[in-house]
Amino acid sequence: MPLEAGLLEILACPVCHAPLRDRSADADAPELICTGQDCGLAYPVRDGIPVLLVDEARRPA
Repeated sequence: MPLEAGLLEILACPVCHAPLRDRSADADAPELICTGQDCGLAYPVRDGIPVLLVDEARRPA
């Protein structure tokens, strides 16, 4: 289930403050990807709720 567009517009990466891209449709597990060039962390979305905790983020390969 993709996130609402209004919510996605106001969310930002807690590390570098870059916008986040929703990768829920094309991934096994829904997540938000940081669009920052040097960051690129992936934050999980659980039950439709973004978990924007750095300890929960992963570095995409």
